[in-house]
Amino acid sequence: MKEAHPEHKADVQVHSGDADITAPGQKPSFLEESLWLSAPLGRDMASSWLEARRQCLRLLKTRGFLLLKLSAAVLAVLLFCEFLIYYLVIFRCSWPELKTPEDAGTPGAPKAPEPVLRAMFLADTHLLGAIRGHWLDKLRREWQMERAFQTALWLLQPEVVFILGDIFDEGKWSSPEAWADDVGRFWKVFRHPPHVQLRAVAGNHDIGFHYQMDTYRIKRFEKVFNPERLFSWKGINFVMINSVALEGDGCDICSRAEAELLEISHWLNCSREEHRPRGCGDRQWLPASAPILLQHFPLYRKNDANCSGEDAAPLNEKYTPFKERYDVLSWEVSRKLLWWLRPRLILSGHTHSACEVQHRAGTLEVSVPSFSWRNRNNPSFIMGSITPMDYALAKCYLPCEDMVLTTYCVAAGCLMLIMLIPTRLVSAPFHFGQRVLRKFKTM
Repeated sequence: MKEAHPEHKADVQVHSGDADITAPGQKPSFLEESLWLSAPLGRDMASSWLEARRQCLRLLKTRGFLLLKLSAAVLAVLLFCEFLIYYLVIFRCSWPELKTPEDAGTPGAPKAPEPVLRAMFLADTHLLGAIRGHWLDKLRREWQMERAFQTALWLLQPEVVFILGDIFDEGKWSSPEAWADDVGRFWKVFRHPPHVQLRAVAGNHDIGFHYQMDTYRIKRFEKVFNPERLFSWKGINFVMINSVALEGDGCDICSRAEAELLEISHWLNCSREEHRPRGCGDRQWLPASAPILLQHFPLYRKNDANCSGEDAAPLNEKYTPFKERYDVLSWEVSRKLLWWLRPRLILSGHTHSACEVQHRAGTLEVSVPSFSWRNRNNPSFIMGSITPMDYALAKCYLPCEDMVLTTYCVAAGCLMLIMLIPTRLVSAPFHFGQRVLRKFKTM
């Protein structure tokens, strides 16, 4: 057998690991040599690409979870500030309790309990119109009043709601089209079930001051709200007064308003008599109960100096003298109302602040604060448990506007920190501070 030539032996190359065997005497091609050299490099690049892809997916997943958490936090803050806070605050309110005959020490057998009327009194809602106020301001205030009113209806279940004037902010100069739009928005905000009555008296922003009001504006207001001045429910007499018309200058509208009040006074006096006196006619008798007066302007008082409470007028306004026929009714008209009607309780609005005043014969007047954030940071309303011979009042506060705004600011700050922490923009100053403290301690 012939042996292979030495030169041919050198040409036999075995590449272990790649199992590439070139034929004797044949050199590897450029392509084969390139593939042989690039195979490990390609595997490293593929591995690096897969690792980068995994990191990218992990980063996207982390950011997706972060975005989901931030969205949930934003929704939670909105739900709390725009819905839940009204339930949490108004849930603390409860109807005042009346003294029973046993509690009052009435001698003899206990009497059957009188039916109790649960009434809500609120004032000065000032729904913005087409002229004044930014659309965002309008949306914010109306949403606040709507949530407060609907929550109070659901939690407290009143039988009747009284609004003591200045329902609208621009009723005194609004066009018929703007008035119709304002009325539609009012019924949306203050919608109520059929078994709950809603009654209102006119304020100066609804029909204008004395020099602005006319028959058209009054009729327009009374077309929307029940114009009945005297009505009775559960044996309780209510007198609803157009206090804007009580200027006392003998104008046509003022004269008609005073004549109407004199007639009401006559029928109330007849109802107080045990036997029907002459001159009372055949009209159905009213319950023998002293009336409750509901009006927009308060009776005459010099100022709010004697008013107290967290929702009273601020100190810089308490001692400002009130202007008769503008801030309060005149002294003469106030005396007439007390003499003609002999009320046991008076509720009024207009000042946007709370106050309790004792008039002659011990008649209490309660000025109801505004129901809107636009006029007060801490709005409220009055709750009344009323019977023909007695009453008890309590105040229910709404959420404070600054508390809601503070909640939003704190939540926004926390969300910003959560977003900045992964970027190390927040952690770097802390680490720097720690290093400075360590150096300071070692000195």
